[in-house]
Amino acid sequence: MLKIGLTGGIGCGKSTVAGFFSELNVPIIDADEISHYLAQPGQPTLQIIASIFGAEVLHKNGELNRAYLKKYIFNDFSAKQQLEAILHPLIFQEISNQLTKISADYCIISIPLLFETHAESLVNRILVVNCDTKIQIERVKQRDNLSLEQIQAILKTQVSMEFRKIHAHDIIENSNKKDLVVEHVKKLHNFYLSLSHYQDSLPL
Repeated sequence: MLKIGLTGGIGCGKSTVAGFFSELNVPIIDADEISHYLAQPGQPTLQIIASIFGAEVLHKNGELNRAYLKKYIFNDFSAKQQLEAILHPLIFQEISNQLTKISADYCIISIPLLFETHAESLVNRILVVNCDTKIQIERVKQRDNLSLEQIQAILKTQVSMEFRKIHAHDIIENSNKKDLVVEHVKKLHNFYLSLSHYQDSLPL
C-alpha cells in the first residue's frame, strides 16, 4: 500500500486537507489523534506524564491539562524532550498497528512533526501543506488562544517552511480559497491512485 506522509507547520491546515482526503474515502492515520488518545484518563501514558510533570498537569476530573502542559514544555526544552521520549515511540507503534488493519490503494499518515522526528522512512511520499506565515499565525491565535510570543516559540521548534518545500514530493498551498484546495486534493487523489497501481505492477 502506498503511504503518503502529510505534514506542515502549525496552523497550516493539515487537518482540513486530511478531511478532504477522508471525504474521498481515503484512510487517514492521524498522529495527533493517537497522541490525544494516549493521554486520555485511564491510559498508562497519562499516569507516566503526571508522575514526571506533577499533579498540576491534570485537571480535577483527571483529564490532561493540555494548556498547562503546552506552556510548561515550551518554557523548558528538557521537559519537551522528556515528553517526546514518552509519546513518540508509542505514537509510531500505534501508527504501525493501524497500518496492518488497512486495505486500500493508499493511505494518508498525518504526522505534524514528520521531519522533526525523522520519520521520512515510514512513508513512500511526502505531502506538505503550506500557507502564508501571517495566515498561519492568525489561525493559531484564533484556534488555540495563544500569544504571538508563544506561537513564535512553537515555530522555532519546527523545521522551516523552506526545508519542508525542499523535501516535499507534493505541496498544497492552503492560503488559497477552499475550492482551490479541494480541487488540488482531488488531483492528488487521482495521482496517488495511479501511483499505487503502478507500484502494484512492479516485479518483486
